[in-house]
Amino acid sequence: MNAPFNTPEISRRALLKGGALTIAFALAGTTGPLFDDAAAQAAPARTLDPNSVDAFFSIGANGRVTLYCGKVDLGTGLRAAIPQMAAEELGIDLAQIDLITGDTALTPDQGTTAGSTGVARGGVQIRHAAATARQALLGLASSKLNVPAAELDIAHGVVSPKGGGAGLSFASLLTDQKLELKIDPKAPLKDSATYQLVGKPLPRPDVPAKCTGTFPYVHNFTLPGMLHGRTIRPPAIGAALVSVDESGLKDLKGVRVVRIKDFLGVVAEDEWTCIRAQRALKAQWSDWSGLPDQSHLVDVVRGMEVSHVQALPPKASTVAAAADAKSLKATYFWPMQSHASLGPSCAVADVRDGEATVWTASQGTHHFAKVFAKMLGMPDGKVRMIYLDGAGCYGMNGHDDAAADAALLSRAVGKPVRVQWMREDEHGWDPKGPPQLLELAGTINPDGKIVDWRVDMWVPEATRGLPNVPLLAPLAAGIGQTPGLSTGLLTQNAETGYDAPAAVTIHWLKDAPLRPSNIRAPGKVANTLAVEGFVDELAAAVKLDALDMRLRSLSDPRGVEVLKRVAAMMNWQARPSPTPAASGSVARGRGIAYVHYKQQENYVAMGMEVAVDRSTGKVSVERVVCAHDCGQMINPDGVKSQVEGCIIQTLSRALYEEVKFDKSHVTSTDWLSYPIMRFKDVPKLEIALIDRPTEPPLGAGEAATAPVGAALANAIFDATGARLRTAPFTPERVKAAMASRQS
Repeated sequence: MNAPFNTPEISRRALLKGGALTIAFALAGTTGPLFDDAAAQAAPARTLDPNSVDAFFSIGANGRVTLYCGKVDLGTGLRAAIPQMAAEELGIDLAQIDLITGDTALTPDQGTTAGSTGVARGGVQIRHAAATARQALLGLASSKLNVPAAELDIAHGVVSPKGGGAGLSFASLLTDQKLELKIDPKAPLKDSATYQLVGKPLPRPDVPAKCTGTFPYVHNFTLPGMLHGRTIRPPAIGAALVSVDESGLKDLKGVRVVRIKDFLGVVAEDEWTCIRAQRALKAQWSDWSGLPDQSHLVDVVRGMEVSHVQALPPKASTVAAAADAKSLKATYFWPMQSHASLGPSCAVADVRDGEATVWTASQGTHHFAKVFAKMLGMPDGKVRMIYLDGAGCYGMNGHDDAAADAALLSRAVGKPVRVQWMREDEHGWDPKGPPQLLELAGTINPDGKIVDWRVDMWVPEATRGLPNVPLLAPLAAGIGQTPGLSTGLLTQNAETGYDAPAAVTIHWLKDAPLRPSNIRAPGKVANTLAVEGFVDELAAAVKLDALDMRLRSLSDPRGVEVLKRVAAMMNWQARPSPTPAASGSVARGRGIAYVHYKQQENYVAMGMEVAVDRSTGKVSVERVVCAHDCGQMINPDGVKSQVEGCIIQTLSRALYEEVKFDKSHVTSTDWLSYPIMRFKDVPKLEIALIDRPTEPPLGAGEAATAPVGAALANAIFDATGARLRTAPFTPERVKAAMASRQS
């Protein structure tokens, strides 16, 4: 079996001779993970108990600290933020930290990297481990220096008397580089007013190599004797494999065909031969046409079999409806969407001798180690998964499926196998963000008080957190599996974020048209579109300014602040319901939206300015302003990058993205049939970050996605008077909405 990557500067064996494991995350000059026979050894024994300080830290004889993090950096900046938190609490320099992430043999299980929990849970857990370690080191130094711990301080990895004098390094305080301590959740944390690292906009360490093409992505990863594999998928999603004709492979040297029931793959010594074999192999499949009619998808979803109905705890109104109150109803729909990663998924697996190592870009290496163990018929602990960066994803795209393909092929041939998906694989077979249908009804008094709020939503049952996103390879091979991640908590933020009643009913669908999975900010984008779009509709019904109506109904001061920040940035001038100009080829408008993410996390307000071409229906987003409060900010530069990414990606989802399919398979399998936002369409972005250093830190990878669609729809309404309730807001839908308004 093979161990994690070495840097070119020093071998792993030499590092191990130092007395403690310290694998540097080195980027400069690195062309990719390097391997040699000397490095092919089992991981050193170490505790992985997440309640133990030693699971997160080891201190080498050279005084360097290795930080072991179970969370992984998907481009969210955790490689900067997590060491910032650890170094701050320990009292060392960032340059003294070496970071290892997502290796199930070396890092503790901190849960899947999802739900913006990297900093909020993973980082906070490491912060408490560091605080516990700091207290222990102060105690050890107190005994050796004969100085009370309260009179000692730690800086640059050295414990010294506060008044000056000789100190002791971490390494000199520990004889075997272990602390052997349980994490004390009550260990005193540093006062945020004394922070030297946390709260500073420090650069991400991975960016230089990513910009120069030298970063070690999983796509560039190689092993000695590694073969290349491809899986042949059926022409219809539910088709069964009838027969295989290998005659077309006779001129291709060294090709092996692997068949396990309906799982069909080819393996070759080089990638091009493997691709040629994939195309030349003739397979006969059964017919299948079980997908619904996409042209009536809203009706299909509403009419699908319901497993059960769940009513969330209601919130009653404290205000009676006025005699002249206005009541409205509206239906909102969010389509199925692909993760659409720019680089197709890739993984490498080495399955032999009763063990398996898988190099993967998975967000959940610890979770999938157990899934793969069951798939391969191995005991837990015999599958090691090692995280390497892949193409960006926020949710379960094709990474885990590619890894399962590689694992089954490797087991069949007894050698390491690399599987690289093609574009049609990624778009056609990655699990999809599920459809969401919301029907809303509400009543508003003339003074802007909402006195009735009812939501009915139809969402796949997978969204209840059940582990039912099956992997393609074992599904085709007829192998029982403990499925992977669920599609997320799609029902959150269906209530308003205001002082208003709420009655939410969930119609749990027994199935979904396509295999569903979690996609960035699961559910919250669609729910906030519906909620904040409907709030705008209610405001317009009683001729109230959209911002004024929100502020009247909001008592949370942090929510009020982000809304007022956005209003100031937009120079918002109050006006009642829009009266778009009747003439002119381009209509311009503004929109605003607000969310208290998951009703307990970030506060985000967003304003948008758009131009709508009346003749074509094309929407151009010209400016987006956002006020973002995620509590204590670890790295403001990282937070800003995440907020910008949230906005751009969700604008793409709201304007362009929709999975297309016929009766048998997905048809939007390239960038023409599944378009995304291009650089030329990216608007001007203005971000106001609100730092609250005394509040708990929250993640920034999701929250700013939620209000994007709503702010956009509200801006289109302000410009044209046409209300968009079905995403994406394509020119055809915009033109139809404008025509409907005029008729």
